[in-house]
Amino acid sequence: MVATVAAAFVLTSPAFHANGTIPRLYTCDGRNVSPPLRWTAPPARTRSLALLVQDPDAPGGSFLHWTIWSISPRARSLAQATHGLPEGRNDAGRIGYTGPCPPSGTHRYVFRLYALRAPLRLAAGASGAAFERALRGKVLATATLVGRYRR
Repeated sequence: MVATVAAAFVLTSPAFHANGTIPRLYTCDGRNVSPPLRWTAPPARTRSLALLVQDPDAPGGSFLHWTIWSISPRARSLAQATHGLPEGRNDAGRIGYTGPCPPSGTHRYVFRLYALRAPLRLAAGASGAAFERALRGKVLATATLVGRYRR
């Protein structure tokens, strides 16, 4: 019997390297648009993809910057300034992406792409808590990319 190894599910960006600096363009000091993202093929049983972006270094605890879902399992990228898919309300109180804007020091921004066994049933503008509840029992794999930003 030959063992098979599943290919890794990997998230990258052509705009910055893993653990590298997120360019100003994608922050509150720039145009505040979402960066382009790319990923490898998700697991075979994936029916949908969803993305969450958080700053775990925020003074009040983790700060939610973006949730977006209903991404086709056949997709392998999101373009810069992506729109047109359902997006949630972030911790800045806006629906959609809000870029890095640390009050002091260098912060990490964690991009998590979820391969899901079923689509999320959420209305546009859903809270981060609702997004995380909707993920329960549906995640097949997670790809993570960390970027850093200092003002």
